[in-house]
Amino acid sequence: MDEFVHISTEIGLTRSDSFSQAMEPPIEVFHPVKQSIPFVFASPHSGRFYPKEFVAASQLDPLRLRRSEDSFVDDLFAGAPDIGAPLLTARYPRAYVDPNRETYELDPGMFSDDLPGYVNIDSVRVSAGLGTIARVVTNGEEIYDHKLTFAEAKERIDQIYTPYHDALKQLVIQTKATFGKCILIDCHSMPSTGRPMEKDPGSKRVDIVLGNNHGNACAPELMQFVDEKFTDLGLTVRRNNPYSGGYTTRHYGRPHDGVHALQIEINRALYMDEVSIRKHSGFECLVGKITILLNTLATFQEL
Repeated sequence: MDEFVHISTEIGLTRSDSFSQAMEPPIEVFHPVKQSIPFVFASPHSGRFYPKEFVAASQLDPLRLRRSEDSFVDDLFAGAPDIGAPLLTARYPRAYVDPNRETYELDPGMFSDDLPGYVNIDSVRVSAGLGTIARVVTNGEEIYDHKLTFAEAKERIDQIYTPYHDALKQLVIQTKATFGKCILIDCHSMPSTGRPMEKDPGSKRVDIVLGNNHGNACAPELMQFVDEKFTDLGLTVRRNNPYSGGYTTRHYGRPHDGVHALQIEINRALYMDEVSIRKHSGFECLVGKITILLNTLATFQEL
């Protein structure tokens, strides 16, 4: 039996439980009764099952570990199956292993042994401490007070990262085979103010940031459509700044091949208390707006 700490989705407290790997898989896919539109939704950073051994080994308490979560984003987009699209969610937190990175983006300074030559040690994300196995949470606090082994990293990648992308690839392939195209919406949230290590430190952020790798990951018609719909809902939108899309957007977005990827970043202040990591009164209002967006996306015919 593997030990986990389940982080309460409502009150930010911890509850110790024991789960088998079979009972708590690394991912969950919420399928529609029948997929009726060429959309796939994914939430790689909303996982909140923390291995007990990981929590014990961290120098941060569970609430501080949660600073990297895109908390409740899976709940915000839970209506995707109702409009005929699957929703893929990661169950483990990005502080433990990050599915929105290359398979092996690792900081060699984190490890007690040498890393294999195929590991990417030079990316901007690694430099920021936010590789596939993160060194810090997103406010810059160090997660560990000791070095890891490469075997630990590989185990997390094999057991959690790889199943996530295996599932995502299959959803993209099946959707394209059915509809002749696939539109992947990668769902995220962002701090309401730019963090010290980001492009906009201390700056107050807009409500929504849309990222398509500066036009390379999806057709402009999709970006324009989503921008207009969010704006119609009374939300402020910016494109590709400070986020233009992570690994998922860059890797899967191939408009020339019929696969379009768009990243949506939602300002956390709209729906949650960023200190206590609790939903606040704005949550249901935002769910209502996203439900309207989802139903509108179901009518999108411009690709």
